[in-house]
Amino acid sequence: MACKVVVVGAVAGGASCAARLRRLNEHARIVLFERGPDPSFANCGMPYHIGKEIEDRSKLSVATPASLKAKLNLDVRVRSEVTSIDTAAKTVAVTDLASARTYVEPYDELVLSLGAKPFLPPIPGIGREGNLALRNLEDMDRIISWISGGADGQGAAKTAVVAGGGFIGIEMAEQLSKLGIETTIVEALPQLLGPFDPEVASMLQQKIEGSGVRVELNAPIKAFEPRASGGRGSDVLLGGAGEGTRIAADVVILGLGVRPDTDIAKAAGVELGARGGIVVDDKMRTSVPHVWAVGDAVEVKNPFTGGNWMVALAGPANRQGRLCADNIAMGNNVEAAGRRNRGTYGTSAVHCFGLTAAGTGLNERGLQAAGIVYGVVHAHPMAHASYYPGAMPLALKLLFRMDGGVVLGAQAVGADGADKAIDIISTAVQAGMTVSDLADLELCYSPQVGSAKAPVNMAGMMAQNVLDGLVETVQWSELPAIAADSAMLLLDVRSAKEVAEAPYPNALNIPIEQLRERMAELPRDGTTIVAACASGQRGYYAVRILKQSGFDKVKNLDGAIKTLSASPMAASLMNIAKAV
Repeated sequence: MACKVVVVGAVAGGASCAARLRRLNEHARIVLFERGPDPSFANCGMPYHIGKEIEDRSKLSVATPASLKAKLNLDVRVRSEVTSIDTAAKTVAVTDLASARTYVEPYDELVLSLGAKPFLPPIPGIGREGNLALRNLEDMDRIISWISGGADGQGAAKTAVVAGGGFIGIEMAEQLSKLGIETTIVEALPQLLGPFDPEVASMLQQKIEGSGVRVELNAPIKAFEPRASGGRGSDVLLGGAGEGTRIAADVVILGLGVRPDTDIAKAAGVELGARGGIVVDDKMRTSVPHVWAVGDAVEVKNPFTGGNWMVALAGPANRQGRLCADNIAMGNNVEAAGRRNRGTYGTSAVHCFGLTAAGTGLNERGLQAAGIVYGVVHAHPMAHASYYPGAMPLALKLLFRMDGGVVLGAQAVGADGADKAIDIISTAVQAGMTVSDLADLELCYSPQVGSAKAPVNMAGMMAQNVLDGLVETVQWSELPAIAADSAMLLLDVRSAKEVAEAPYPNALNIPIEQLRERMAELPRDGTTIVAACASGQRGYYAVRILKQSGFDKVKNLDGAIKTLSASPMAASLMNIAKAV
């Protein structure tokens, strides 16, 4: 096939598609247009060059026009913006940004890798100098120049506001803080990291705040104003819970989310979805013949709901680019092999101040919105054998269907093992496995790297116990409702020493070792007994003892104090239990 393929947009999806096309077809003419100067760069590494963890800027440049020409014979045209598409004539209009020359380029097949652009809401003053977004290496260079003092001699940045508590916002806050810049994260929502559930996100937030970064939640930005004290940057005015707060910032990082950059696709008549992304089928074809799309600008199948959603991640973009190339070059052979885009599962991670937060699948809000009846368990194992030096705690949350136990998602936070656990569970989710499958997985074990009962095994076994009816659990968010509906006794089964070191208010303490002998101290009048310990394990033991001793209303506080203390409602929830 000696066809001509034009790819609009490079980086992850477009560059992957072009490279794969060349490997499949040595004779095709492949033209790759990129608006910026860098056709392939490590955008996920940009915060770490700003923070000087990656010192050599050239390490972020994955490939240059010259290297792509030499290795793959690609016609790469940087600083070239495609401004319109004529799908009837099968041409694109191009502007050479260096010379302002315009011309028309024909194609046989067109691949759109348009990416996503920073979302800039109409906040007064958002365009002020020193309010900077991060999309490409040029943006990165501007941020570095600004925080170092630039050419105006007014000095390096000492204070920063990061607007938005998503992945980029958190990474930038960490790096700015490590540069010695006093940093505040401002988030309009009640939590950081929207894809995570609040009690999981709070664990990372506690680490962030403990590392010296201030966090303002429920605090939408009302305006950016000139500095009251004069000088560079802006004063950031907050609303909501932060009403009346004015934060001085020498630099503002705008991490308010992204939107698909699909204007030229829309103008060409390509179908867009409800979120503004390009609608594609499982071969990456758009609604227009001979036009394909990949990457952050496309809407893909949500495997959990059957609808579409948008997930801006590098991994899916790369795989979409490869699949798109396969379909262009091999067509029916790819279909016969059963290779198709199955959607995106949202598997992602962020590392900050020594902790990794990772997740896959839907969170509780997503499951509730989809009307899926689900179960939850929280586990708090060690990342590897506890007796081997260096074992670190891992918080792991597992979500599963109550009808059959199919795994729906998971979230984890820890200094070690979070990414490993989520990679395993992501594979299980994509394979349609159940919690019983997780419990029975055969995984690597050596004391230095794991446990005979791995964290994923443990979470699967805990979920099995729920489905088998061996234990009813109470989630941290359910405690207020239980307290309002009936009398509740919180039974703390930790040791007296643990209670003395970290007392749990208004709880009856009967250590698990004494429970069988002290059952007479527990009410048998219909009071709901909620067993609690440090992580949930001894609470489960207590439930099994009491249920087999004639106590009907007995539940276990899932994840126990380790989960409860990390939840956003920790202070109020700790006082719900009735005094005994």
